Amino acid sequence: MGKTTSKVFDLQGKAVGKVKVPTVFKTPLRPDVIKRGVITLQSHRYQPQGRDPLAGKRRSVESLGAGHGISRWPRLKGGGQQAAFAVGVVGGRQAYPPVAQKKIAKKIPKKEMHLALRSALAATGSKELAASRGHIVDMIKDFPLVVADDIQALKKTSEVKEAFLKLGLWTDVAKVKESLKERAGKGKTRGRRTKHAVGPLIVVAENNGIAQAANNLLGVDVSTLSNLNVELLAPGTHPGRLTAWSKSAFEKLNELHSKHGD
Repeated sequence: MGKTTSKVFDLQGKAVGKVKVPTVFKTPLRPDVIKRGVITLQSHRYQPQGRDPLAGKRRSVESLGAGHGISRWPRLKGGGQQAAFAVGVVGGRQAYPPVAQKKIAKKIPKKEMHLALRSALAATGSKELAASRGHIVDMIKDFPLVVADDIQALKKTSEVKEAFLKLGLWTDVAKVKESLKERAGKGKTRGRRTKHAVGPLIVVAENNGIAQAANNLLGVDVSTLSNLNVELLAPGTHPGRLTAWSKSAFEKLNELHSKHGD
């Protein structure tokens, strides 16, 4: 990224100053590393599952063997011809049941995770990447989008909506709701988890009410700089999420880069 400064906008969408673009935005794009980082985070949320080792085996059975004119399935003792215990019979065991001991949480070196985070951060400064993800960026006045710290103190959803309208973010939020309606119209939501597009991400230095105010906006995420991770910046492993930064959070990115730099 060649820009050295970025405009700072107030909640009315007017430029009120400039801020130096942190050096972290010069990090090369590494989609492969970003993908590894996102998958690693996702794997830590998986719920281990297993089966009771004795499931389907709590039966007293015997096989009559060959020469009786019937199959050699193990059958209940004193239960007539009912088969049990074996794989493929009613009440029998599973062939290869999942075990709780299976290692499903992936690991990644710390330096590689830091590189993934920095690369995903740098990708938020590209208008082309945001558009390729499907975000509506025509109304965004500058990339990366930096907003005055007043955005951190918004307390009502209506205030957030008004600010998004002024900053050019609301069209992308509206697109999320339309994607949900479109999926419902195709009859793909019954019996399934609801899926929808991803909206903008708001990164702040301090949450003074903005997280609760934006909670009702579908697809919108709010994160403090300390809780920011590669999955929020690149949902689905795809970098370039439309991101708005509060001025103080944007300025602190240099500290993050110097702390985790190679």
